[in-house]
Amino acid sequence: MANETHDIIVIGTGPAGYTAAIYLGRANLKPLVIEGFQPGGQLMITTDIENFPGFPQGIPGPELMMRMREQAAKFGSEFITGNVMEADLSRSPFSLTLEDGRELLTHALIIATGANAKWLGIESENRYRGKGVSACATCDGFFFRNCRVMVVGGGDTAMEEALYLTKFASGVTIVHRREEFRSSKIMSLRAMKHPKISTMLNEVVDEILGDGQKVTGIRLKNVSTGELTEHECDGVFMAIGHAPNADLFKGQIELDDYGYIITKKSSTETSVKGVFACGDVQDYTYRQAVTAVGTGCMAAVDAERFLESIR
Repeated sequence: MANETHDIIVIGTGPAGYTAAIYLGRANLKPLVIEGFQPGGQLMITTDIENFPGFPQGIPGPELMMRMREQAAKFGSEFITGNVMEADLSRSPFSLTLEDGRELLTHALIIATGANAKWLGIESENRYRGKGVSACATCDGFFFRNCRVMVVGGGDTAMEEALYLTKFASGVTIVHRREEFRSSKIMSLRAMKHPKISTMLNEVVDEILGDGQKVTGIRLKNVSTGELTEHECDGVFMAIGHAPNADLFKGQIELDDYGYIITKKSSTETSVKGVFACGDVQDYTYRQAVTAVGTGCMAAVDAERFLESIR
């Protein structure tokens, strides 16, 4: 495969990457898809998805990703496993270098590398992920009807998550490590005025508590006194931000202040002609599977039109 020049390569295999591959395959473009060593994106650690259209009974995240992959393969997508370590977008064809040293050349490139939720990094957080610990209220809030939940964070994301969770939870507590929130004034006021929302300031998470099957509480540590306190809850939502997987392209394509790839209005075109971006790597606002699917379709159509223009 080294030194072979492809019409188009897709980097990433979440909902955006798979959708782009499906559309490109149906257009007979035979896309090469680089799926990394953990294909499927964030949905691979999501249990049941109940808000994806067409699945009224819900569907496990890994199963949805498996179906998308099969559909992409059916239409002629070729998959290779590996991580892209270097990218040269300064000239066409673009060059990608994998971990094993293979160099791949392509006339067009779709970046669908996604974004990762930031986590605290404690062992119990990982143990109860999907069992009461989540990083997406829109995805999982429905499962916490009439439950008591904690939201960890102090920015706009934390306020948005807390407000959304009030639709389901009996009570929401925002846990923040500082005396004041980092969120915008309007978001802070909106959250503080809500009767279901309370706050615990100057506190950090020391441990997620559970019975082995689900979350039962949280242990907090006061940053001033060091005092440890335990609080009962049914769920803990991490809202300390997301990190787009775009470091590989720094200095080569235009990124915003948060590291997300900037795309042109009503398009998936980046600042480099022939390079397109879709999904969470360019979506700071929504970060949903269904919006990733939409931009994956857009990227495939944009790339197809680009390839037609250079032939």
